[in-house]
Amino acid sequence: MNAAVNNLRNYAVITGGYWAFTLTDGAIRMLVVLYFHQLGYTPFAIASLFLFYEFFGIITNLVGGWLGARFGLNTTMHVGMLLQVFALLMLTVPTEYLTIIYVMAAQALSGIAKDLNKMSAKASVKLFVPTATDNTTSNLLFKWIAILTGSKNTLKGVGFFLGGLLLSVYGFNGALYVLSGCLFLVLLLTWFLLPSDLGKPKTKAKFSQIFANDPAINWLSAARFFLFGSRDVWFVVGLPVYLTSSLGWDFAQVGTFFALWIIGYGVLQAATPKLLKNTPRGHSPDGKTAQGLAVLLMLLPVIMAFALYQQLDPANVIIIGLSLFAIIFALNSAVHSYLIVEWSDHYEVAMNVGFYYMANAGGRLTGTILSGLIYQQYSLIGCLITSSLFVGAAALLSTKLPRHA
Repeated sequence: MNAAVNNLRNYAVITGGYWAFTLTDGAIRMLVVLYFHQLGYTPFAIASLFLFYEFFGIITNLVGGWLGARFGLNTTMHVGMLLQVFALLMLTVPTEYLTIIYVMAAQALSGIAKDLNKMSAKASVKLFVPTATDNTTSNLLFKWIAILTGSKNTLKGVGFFLGGLLLSVYGFNGALYVLSGCLFLVLLLTWFLLPSDLGKPKTKAKFSQIFANDPAINWLSAARFFLFGSRDVWFVVGLPVYLTSSLGWDFAQVGTFFALWIIGYGVLQAATPKLLKNTPRGHSPDGKTAQGLAVLLMLLPVIMAFALYQQLDPANVIIIGLSLFAIIFALNSAVHSYLIVEWSDHYEVAMNVGFYYMANAGGRLTGTILSGLIYQQYSLIGCLITSSLFVGAAALLSTKLPRHA
């Protein structure tokens, strides 16, 4: 009983720390997009500000899994928080120093911080659930992963709203000071509450083990690459710029829309175990589940693109279409997040999760670049068509994922 209580307590502390970090991550994203659009940056220039954020996320996930397996997940999680505090403070310099290269460097630090924190939190959950021997244990792991992932995304949506609100109330620098100060307090709290040896193995992991050898992990990671590329190709730059420049929305409206989208997406992720509970013979999700959801998701962006091409009311198309996209994308993402942890054993979970999120960051990087480039050339319609093609690739790769017998 004591072990179960301690596991639940540690899970709650990790989730709380992850929530606080996620608020700053969503807020800084919205702050940068809106502030630099206000300064007159082009959509592609704004997208370039996040290139290092995503690029270093790839490297961090690959190496971070090894670092977590070698030095412990508690260490990597708090290093991530500390780096985020520095990244926020870097952007408080006078406006004339906020060159593209400087902001890219600050975003690189933020990308490293985010992926260290995320990898550590997701991998830690595996350590608090007994080794899966039946459907009940698998479903418990699915539930805990879904709650952590869904609540994180809900808070990221709040972060988008918070970023727009703080920018309106306190200005760019004031918002950054508020965010960095609050996160530093959370860092101190979680440092004292979590065990220092969390996730630290008895034997040191070898650097040569950072690449996944399990075919299931590799296929899932490849599908994850295209799944998240399909979202960010319209989400990062194309949509916020379209809402402000074409529909005339102000910063608060854009921040609220993104907040509601991410919050709804997060709530659906957390509820995924209940929404998918009617799987055959009570089994938890498998590769077939991921494939079916990807096929369904593939249809939505192309339908939206056709509706915009036919000059239907763009506000209705975006609100309705992206609401449906959020539902299916949330279910698909939650299934992926569960499968990577379920298919990893306790000794390799940090490295496998790191490898998987390396692919996730690669998809986000590709989507970020294409978001600015395609929007600048082909507007939001081009972004949506590209999104549909990416989801189609994810569905095709998911045919290789293992199924229940």
